[in-house]
Amino acid sequence: MRLNLLIPRAWRRFIYVLISGLCLLGVVGTVHAENIQHTDSDTRTLRVAYMEFPPVTYQNAFGEPEGAMVGTTRKVAKEAGYELEFLYLPVSRAYLYLKKGGIDFALGLTEVPALEGAVIDSDISLVSVVLSAWYRDDQAPIKDISGFRNQVVILINGFTYGGLRSWLERQDDIRITNAPNHRSAIDMLQRGRGDYLLDYRDPVREELKGFTDAMIQETEIRTRTGAWLFSAAIPDAQILKAEFDAAYHRLAERGELPPADTGAKAILLQGFPTP
Repeated sequence: MRLNLLIPRAWRRFIYVLISGLCLLGVVGTVHAENIQHTDSDTRTLRVAYMEFPPVTYQNAFGEPEGAMVGTTRKVAKEAGYELEFLYLPVSRAYLYLKKGGIDFALGLTEVPALEGAVIDSDISLVSVVLSAWYRDDQAPIKDISGFRNQVVILINGFTYGGLRSWLERQDDIRITNAPNHRSAIDMLQRGRGDYLLDYRDPVREELKGFTDAMIQETEIRTRTGAWLFSAAIPDAQILKAEFDAAYHRLAERGELPPADTGAKAILLQGFPTP
């Protein structure tokens, strides 16, 4: 005898609805689990450029990225749910990739005229760096920007100095000579191949540890801010910026990073040209 003949019609309807509901719950539960698994296994990897700017960002002896900004960026990316692929690039190449969308973001300095409209800066200031005019003991300190006139100024290849390079290069009475890196620039200054070296305090002081007879002084020219520079060519640049800024704030609230610095810096040598 067929089973459904032994079960009243009302009960058969109830059992059908119950079994259908249980099957539906099973399907929903499976989809939910699959979605979570997909999210965990599909973590996005961001391409990030860093440059030779010790001790802020640099490549160590093992070819790995190091520096204060690198360490902070790793923590924040992990908190935001991203993995990172670091690219060690010359400044000019990093700027090109930012403009073309070849990288997601770079660790660099803000207010670069060459990148205007090409990047979206983070609200978080990761570091504060001082641009200085370095000189030998037999040279007079720079008191205002006109002190560079009728002098030979050493610059680092690829550095724009926030637009100051282009201004210096336009002056008929200022001669420019270029150095490939910070160490070579210091050596050129010591050998008298230039009157002043325009370079940032942190990398110069780091390099000076390797000099036993360096007799050079500095005059502060300008304070600049290091931040995440997100490529505006990336469709979700604004989203990445918001996620990284928010992740930093969460880490700071937990005491895992210093409080967020979003203030403007004030040091500026008298007569500093505007871009």
